[in-house]
Amino acid sequence: MNIGIIIGRIGGVDGVALETEKWIEVLNSMGHRVFTLSGQFQERPMDPDTETLVPQMSFFSPESFWSQKKAFFYPETNQEELIEHLNLYSKMIYKKIMHWIQERKIDFIISENASALPSHLEMGMAINKAVHKTGIPTITHDHDFAWERGDRYRSPHKEINDFITEVFPLRAPNSVHAVINTHAVNTLKERFDRDAVNVPNVMNFDEPFGLPNERNANLAEHMGFSKTDLFLFQITRIVRRKGIESAIRLVHELNDKKIKLIITGNYADDAGSAYYNELINQIHELSLGEQVSFAYHLFHNKGLSNGAEVRFSLSDAYAKATACTYFSTYEGFGNAFVEAVLAKRPIFVNNYEPVYLPDIGSKGFKTVMIENGELNSEAVSAIAEVIYNPSLASEIAEYNYELGLKFFSYDTLREKLEELIALATAAAGA
Repeated sequence: MNIGIIIGRIGGVDGVALETEKWIEVLNSMGHRVFTLSGQFQERPMDPDTETLVPQMSFFSPESFWSQKKAFFYPETNQEELIEHLNLYSKMIYKKIMHWIQERKIDFIISENASALPSHLEMGMAINKAVHKTGIPTITHDHDFAWERGDRYRSPHKEINDFITEVFPLRAPNSVHAVINTHAVNTLKERFDRDAVNVPNVMNFDEPFGLPNERNANLAEHMGFSKTDLFLFQITRIVRRKGIESAIRLVHELNDKKIKLIITGNYADDAGSAYYNELINQIHELSLGEQVSFAYHLFHNKGLSNGAEVRFSLSDAYAKATACTYFSTYEGFGNAFVEAVLAKRPIFVNNYEPVYLPDIGSKGFKTVMIENGELNSEAVSAIAEVIYNPSLASEIAEYNYELGLKFFSYDTLREKLEELIALATAAAGA
């Protein structure tokens, strides 16, 4: 079957793009041919045999950028002009989608968050129209929704809010929903009486990950530390909901100069660098400048080596981790948790909303879990026991790995995709 995936951006490290690439890999292994239509192919070349670029579908296209600003941030916007703009550019994208469907002989469509979150209004409108027009079986892979983002997608214009309610998420008779947590399953049922299949984020447990090798042997020195130091890795972006202040507080409470906290992500998504500056102040106040490192310049998702510049992969980071910190307050799922499990590294977590206990913790993983980002003496002692006891850390990591293999591997994704394809095909034929 020719399966067509529509996505605003693929490549890079954002969660939607990463999971989409896993879906493509598993769908290909199932014997399907997968074609991708995207507004941006990031950090890698495009393969013209299976991939098609539509620049207007980029989140950073002038058309989308203009409509996002006018729809959500400027109350004085001329509403008629905005609606005319949305209709014009959604029609342009719709025609390109329809041409792509014909040219690639698409039998089945997967919309990757483009039909759930109104971060590109014209693309969402175009997909909605194409799915209704063609009747092609469709999975709308919904990672997050407008109502989960506070006021970000609440417009000062009534007609725009009405339009968002009508279009997002896509609710065509020939479509089915794949969501990434139990909370989303329940919410879609309550709001729209729509059923959904819960598809967890997964990792490829058949590929080596987080293993020490020649490439990462000198990573400690590249970070300016000693090989005998104990490294806690925070492998996330720097945004407030990641709870990095709790990881910094942990370093302070452990009171050991050999403990180093390495934060691999950048602060590009931190508006005005406000949170980053708060963390800098916290590090200064606790005198942890020699123990906390912002190392985003050293890491790239898959690693790079350009002449004199060496950038390590996330696999390299896990290879050097004594343990990982993940004190997030909110996550749609939690890729970093599954990555730590795959890399066989202990992980310390906050009971983040709305996912951790219902979708991950309830599976039986062994962690040190805190509530509301608060580190009490009992939690710090339990964490210290894992850090300073390699045999205990190894026992926990092996146990968690077996659970991860059972619940979050490509085998799980393959079963879920088979179910979704059957449901969408039945819905389209009803």
